[in-house]
Formats: sequence, structure tokens, C-alpha cells
Amino acid sequence: MAAVLQDNLLEVSNLRVSYKGVLALSDVSLKVPRGKIVALVGGNGNGKSTTLRAIAGLNALDAGSIRFDGNAVHTLAAHLRVPLGLSLVPEGRRLFPRLTVRRNLELGAFTRMDAAEVAASIARMFELFPILKERQTQLAGTMSGGEQQMLAIARGLMAQPRLLMLDEPSWGIAPKFVTKVLDVIQRVNETGVTVLLVEQNLHKALSIAHHGYVIQTGRIVMQGSGAELAANDDVKKAYLGL
Repeated sequence: MAAVLQDNLLEVSNLRVSYKGVLALSDVSLKVPRGKIVALVGGNGNGKSTTLRAIAGLNALDAGSIRFDGNAVHTLAAHLRVPLGLSLVPEGRRLFPRLTVRRNLELGAFTRMDAAEVAASIARMFELFPILKERQTQLAGTMSGGEQQMLAIARGLMAQPRLLMLDEPSWGIAPKFVTKVLDVIQRVNETGVTVLLVEQNLHKALSIAHHGYVIQTGRIVMQGSGAELAANDDVKKAYLGL
């Protein structure tokens, strides 16, 4: 009998995280359906990045559980979650600025052993991000913010994730690049990669999200489809200034 796939690729339940005794997350629960884009939105300092870091294994949990494809992963070290299909593109990109674009991509595949498959993946990244092919011998630190963000996303995809987590992909880039980055995220999703998107640009994030969660002071305070949240009067007043 064929295995039945879980509808939710990721299930986060009752997460509690603190820093030096200060509570950062309190009872955060969310689900990310397989093949969808889910946005986690809210103002600065409300726990968005902490949630992603906890899922990736970079922040220790005080309480709660994380299930990926039906399996508990919250007890696993961060480096053991990557081969399972969890990939985080951190806020600020965290590229290797003195290495070339191509070398940054190669380092994104550090868990993979087959050189031919890695080369094939780089070729696919060049198809998805033509600018990276043009700049493959250029040092990453000399590119524009938008181009660096494209490289950060491509490097995250080099790990062949089933869930790509993006932390503030519009951070520090020119407005003209924000739409391009979001278009890329949609194209990545169309290839079958599930996406969990953390983004301060709430309007842009909800415009591409199938489902969204609003986090405030470390708690989920609202959820719904991207369209529902974008049209919600409370969300408009609190986060869109309308």
C-alpha cells in the first residue's frame, strides 16, 4: 500500500522560546500545507524571525513541538534538519561576500555528495536566475542588494529543500527589486517547493500567500487566506496604515 502524504508539510505546535529569561514566543502554532506559500507577518520585534530560527533548529525551545512531513524534528540539531528538506534563507542574506557567485552556490550544496548533480542544480539556478549566470565569476559582495537576494534564494535552493523558509527577502533592496523577488518566490513555489515567508512588507507578502498568520508580541493573533487578511480592517489599520 502506498504511503499517504500528510496534507501539512510542517506543523508547529505551542512553541515557546525565550532569550536570557525574556519570553520571545508564547504558544505559537501554525501549519504549512504541502505545495503552498504561507506568510508570517507582523511588525518588528514580534517573533517572526525567532519562529523561523526555531523551526530551523537555530533557537532552542522552552516548550512545543515541530513536525516535518509527519515526523518530529524539534529534537534534531540544525544541521540534521537540512538533509530532511528544511532550508532557511536568513535575514540579511549572510552570503560569502569575498567568494564568487558560483562558489556561494556550491557552498549551498554542502550536504550533497554527487558533483554532477550539484552542477546540474547550478545550471537550474542559472535558468531560474539569469542574472546569476551573467555574474557567476563576480564576487557576491559587489552585487546590488536585489541581486544578492536572488543569490541567497538560489543558494537556499541548492540544498534541494522541500520547505524553503525566507526571512525578510525584501530587506535592504531597492523597491524595483521587491516585486522581482516576490515573482521569483512564486516561480519557486510553482516548481513544487513549499514556502514559509516572513516579511515586513505585509501587503506584498499577502498578495502571493495562499495562507497567512499575523504574529504580535510572540503570539499568533489572526490567520486566514492571504486575501482575507489583506482585506481585514484590523490588519489594515495596524499594519497598512489604512
